[in-house]
Amino acid sequence: MADRLNILVVGPHPDDQEAGMGATIARLAADGHNILLLDMTNGEPTPLGDVATRAKEAQAALEVLDQGTGNVQRRMLQLPGEARGYRDDTSAKVSDWGANALPNRWIEHTIEARRAVAGVIREHQAQVIFTPFFEDAHPDHKATTKIVEDARFDAKLTKAGLPGERIYPKWMFYYYATHLRWVANPQFCMDVTGFEDHKVRAIEAYYTQFVLPAQQPIPNAPVAVQSSQSQIPGAAGATRRPVKEWVHASLTYFGSRIGRPSGEAFYSKEPLGLAGIGGLVR
Repeated sequence: MADRLNILVVGPHPDDQEAGMGATIARLAADGHNILLLDMTNGEPTPLGDVATRAKEAQAALEVLDQGTGNVQRRMLQLPGEARGYRDDTSAKVSDWGANALPNRWIEHTIEARRAVAGVIREHQAQVIFTPFFEDAHPDHKATTKIVEDARFDAKLTKAGLPGERIYPKWMFYYYATHLRWVANPQFCMDVTGFEDHKVRAIEAYYTQFVLPAQQPIPNAPVAVQSSQSQIPGAAGATRRPVKEWVHASLTYFGSRIGRPSGEAFYSKEPLGLAGIGGLVR
């Protein structure tokens, strides 16, 4: 590999990165890139989960995507209460600021959140950032993307009292893990042929979110839909789709748009430059 890139993949909750771009993460790890998964919250509360269990699930998903390469790390954002204060100490770490992880449903666009994410960007020296697509029904997803966009700018500032050396990541891409019922029209698709099962297994590692719900009655549904398979949660009364079926349907569709068996979709607000025409998928 010519260049090993530092890549930051931000998710509002543990499982969003896997659902949105799990196959791409697995491919990037296999390609030798240095990947950090940043969870903005601990993911709880949810109907069947708890904080300790979600942490174990997130670790299990990481191991699936890492494939034993050691190229994928994971951390949870520690939102510092004293982040407004200025400290001219670039050797300090975000974790030194002494704070706790946010719970599910509590992500807000604040200066503290921006600074915390900017600190992670600088610590990781991220050259590429992936964050959720900005149009979404989930408030946590929308807030996360706004925070990350602004933190990208903050990470380059001098005299900012942030840890690490300043950096402005060259590329910011948006993955699709949206709660809206629409089909993405991406600017580019990553060929993830051969990494489909990694995405399925990483999603299924979140047992309380995708496996256990399949064994429970759907709340307020007239008829409980039971299955031994892991399933994508649906609205009350809706039939849930098995994870493997849902993943392969999406990967196959976006793969067909680039002439490959499987693909994952991404968006960029900025033009992408090509060093040559030879890198295009043929």
